[in-house]
Amino acid sequence: MAEVGVILLMFSVGIEFSIPELLRVKWVALVGAPIGISLMVGLGIGVGSLLGWPILQSVAVGCIVSVASTMVLMRLLMDRGELGSESGRIMVTLSLVEDLAVVILTVVLPSLGSSNGADYIHVFLKIGKAILLLLPVVLLGWKLVPRLLAYVEKACNDEISLLLALAICLVVAAITEAVGLSLALGAFVGGMLLGSSPYTHKLAAQTLPIRDVFVALFFVTIGMLIDPRSWLSGWRILAVMVGLILVGKFVVWFLVVRLFRYRRETAWRVGIGLTQIGEFSFILAQVSLHSHLITSGVYNATLAASLITILINATLFKLIPAAPGAIVQQHSHA
Repeated sequence: MAEVGVILLMFSVGIEFSIPELLRVKWVALVGAPIGISLMVGLGIGVGSLLGWPILQSVAVGCIVSVASTMVLMRLLMDRGELGSESGRIMVTLSLVEDLAVVILTVVLPSLGSSNGADYIHVFLKIGKAILLLLPVVLLGWKLVPRLLAYVEKACNDEISLLLALAICLVVAAITEAVGLSLALGAFVGGMLLGSSPYTHKLAAQTLPIRDVFVALFFVTIGMLIDPRSWLSGWRILAVMVGLILVGKFVVWFLVVRLFRYRRETAWRVGIGLTQIGEFSFILAQVSLHSHLITSGVYNATLAASLITILINATLFKLIPAAPGAIVQQHSHA
């Protein structure tokens, strides 16, 4: 049920987003995101060596803290009407590239723990297969979906058009999961396919109540994963993780965005926006635990750090003034 919340939120973000807007920040996403993730892994190795951790545990922790929660970020940006702002666009594209990085890391991390070493051919095959299977889906959807929606809208039946939109969203999400990518990415693609239809804003408004119910369940499930007793026993590891996420990630993403010659204010906003971890970090932590790369103490600290950093991140978002693009977007929605 929590995953349905992720799917619906990413679907509504895909509806709001347009490909020309994504392409405007493509370099910071395609080049900047891998640089940022690499720097975070390097930071993890540096901190781990100071604390006397095994090198593989340090690498795994660096990977775990390098990916932000796309779900939380989208929610905060949508509430503030900042999806269309410059900093909002950069944050969304960076977090989507991070989601793709999770797919690669879930294959690489277990192979680090095995005696044979990383199987890079397997990684490339998985990515290649995913792209080959997704391209026809996107191309077909691009041509067929807007026409199909226009045909259904002529029937003047809101229930049928809403069911069709949800069916498209869930089918594309299921296809992406079947090829080894995340459900969230598929739902985002599904939303983008509908984004070129003139009826999308009406559909977005119709899916809103359902989405909010399932999104609430997503946060309930995060709370259920956390064992408060582990906070006392592993407070040192927890403090290190929170420090890496809040300070380390802010500095890394601030520098990466500045490297691509964006304004200081934009870099500052992006840095603050990405200082949390969430659902994808859980996946990486689980994979690392099963591969004996990290201890159960580090795993529990990851879950607790996600809760703490999401709460701090949401508070920081409230304290910073609205982005210049936010007011314009809010008026257009009204």
